[in-house]
Amino acid sequence: MVKRLLTVLVVVVGVAGIAAFGGYRYWQDRLEKPLALDAPYLYEVPPGAGFHQVVSELAEREIIEDVWAYRLLSRLEPEAVPRLRVGEYQLEPSMNGRELMALLGSDQVVTYTLTVPEGWTFRQMRSLLNAAPKLDKRTAEMSDAEVMALLGREGQHPEGWFFPDTYRYHKGVSDVELLRQSLQRMETVLEQVWAERQDDLTIDSPYEALIMASLIERETGAAQERREIAGVFKRRMEKGMRLQTDPTVIYGMGERYEGSITRADLRQATSYNTYVIDGMPPTPIAMPGRAALEAAVDPLPGETLYFVARGDGTHHFSRTLREHNNAVNRYIRNR
Repeated sequence: MVKRLLTVLVVVVGVAGIAAFGGYRYWQDRLEKPLALDAPYLYEVPPGAGFHQVVSELAEREIIEDVWAYRLLSRLEPEAVPRLRVGEYQLEPSMNGRELMALLGSDQVVTYTLTVPEGWTFRQMRSLLNAAPKLDKRTAEMSDAEVMALLGREGQHPEGWFFPDTYRYHKGVSDVELLRQSLQRMETVLEQVWAERQDDLTIDSPYEALIMASLIERETGAAQERREIAGVFKRRMEKGMRLQTDPTVIYGMGERYEGSITRADLRQATSYNTYVIDGMPPTPIAMPGRAALEAAVDPLPGETLYFVARGDGTHHFSRTLREHNNAVNRYIRNR
């Protein structure tokens, strides 16, 4: 009798074990089943969402099946349940349930890029921010002064203080965060560049270097010319000559500028027109990149005092006014 009971018990335990193992394998198969997707899918974990809420939502969207398998996961393997991160995630058809859970607990959120070109103005940068997808536009209705106050720079003119670069962000990031990154980056780069400056400059402060760099940035996009243009500006200032650089005229015109400048514009008195004022304008006229900043504090020695655009993105440099006028005739008037 005892032997029969033991035999029955062994059989029952065996069957139960087989059933448990089969059930466990079935559960695992459900979790390792590929997502019900035919193409990549952008899914967003909203703020404050919990695991069960996300699972239910994924099931409602028919991305996953067998909701019970995921709910059981939270009971039997709580360490496998992700600490959800808010943001957008790219779900792939080849992904299974466990890979999905790992993704939602990672920092692999979908990111976007925003590129601020060298030589752009702060107004152009703000327009770019206002048009950027998925960015929280907190400053869209603010004035420039209000933006600077929000960034802790109350009373500071914004032009030139934001570093032109490519910035990455994810949905929910605000334009304030990108502006703060850009501002801090410019302050850091400017400090580094100023520490490596020449000793005999005609500029006396990092801010003046920022102004000078903005003039260089707007005058040329040719890397090999930046230091020579800086040298021309330095020598003109040493001789008491006006800088006479067209981009300052354009900046001073503001919204009146429609693509060209006239002789009357060159004579128009504005605080930025370097055909009229002595020295540099009161603020930068654009956002200079690192190369222009480096050129501003390391001008190329030489004798040239003039330059004129050739029309191919480069300039002809001259030592004398006569040579310069000949170059103007060759490159501007004939054209």
